[in-house]
Amino acid sequence: MDRIGKLVVGAWIGFLALQPSPSKGQEVVVEGHFLQDSARLGERVGYVLKAHYPSELPVLFPDSTYRFGDFEYLGKQTFTSATSDGHTLDSAVYWLSNFSLDSVQNYRVPVFEILRYDSIHHLPEPARLHLVLTIDEIPEELAFRQNDSYQYVPPSFNYPYLIGGLLALIILLMGSFYFFSDGIKKRWQVHREKRKFKRFVADWELSMKQLVDNPQIQEADELLGLWKSYLEVLTGLPFKEWTATETAAFLDRPEVVNDFRKIELIIYANRVDNNIREACENLLQISRNQLEEKIEKIRHHE
Repeated sequence: MDRIGKLVVGAWIGFLALQPSPSKGQEVVVEGHFLQDSARLGERVGYVLKAHYPSELPVLFPDSTYRFGDFEYLGKQTFTSATSDGHTLDSAVYWLSNFSLDSVQNYRVPVFEILRYDSIHHLPEPARLHLVLTIDEIPEELAFRQNDSYQYVPPSFNYPYLIGGLLALIILLMGSFYFFSDGIKKRWQVHREKRKFKRFVADWELSMKQLVDNPQIQEADELLGLWKSYLEVLTGLPFKEWTATETAAFLDRPEVVNDFRKIELIIYANRVDNNIREACENLLQISRNQLEEKIEKIRHHE
């Protein structure tokens, strides 16, 4: 019996030696708490999870694949590990939403110590979260408030009539343009030509005054250039390249040669004719006649 007893005791001691040390799991200290005491249904709350453990232990925090129970996982905020004297402090904030109708939630999230073929769950103390009800309880007896004053309700705007009116206006404008576009186009062209002539007359009066007051070569050359430029714009013909004789032949106005000569006398001979203003008035009248001829052509599709 002594021999058998010794064998039993030896086997028991060997079995105990093969068991993992129970103190190893106790070396990991876990803390967890909510950032607020209460929250409404579905409100975003933060849950802080901390773990203090020896640096050589492989410890992992849950990620988005972990089942958070009545809470919906919204995100995770991690922080840099702090190591001192062979121990490491890790922490993270889990952003969750509570969808439980319990008035008080006792909640905790574990950390995992990874072994070779298994893992150990280390759980903190439960953290409490109170549910805040946003709808007041309906009283048994309803209290009605008397209110017999009429409230003004502004009349609604009739948008179909507005849309119909706009469509009718667009159709009317398109029809008017189709039937009267030719006349509108002619009036617009005539208006443009009159505006151009009005600007030309203003420039001509100023240039003529400068020439009469100071009959010099530059003033005379600018006056003739202004007149020829306007005639080119008006007719589309190269008046600047034509001589006085060619210009008179085209206009069928032989007297234009004499008007040109009175102004060109200042340019080429530095002499002033006494009838310089009359020559300028004649040239202005010729440009006015050319404008009237063009307006007539516009009106008659020429």
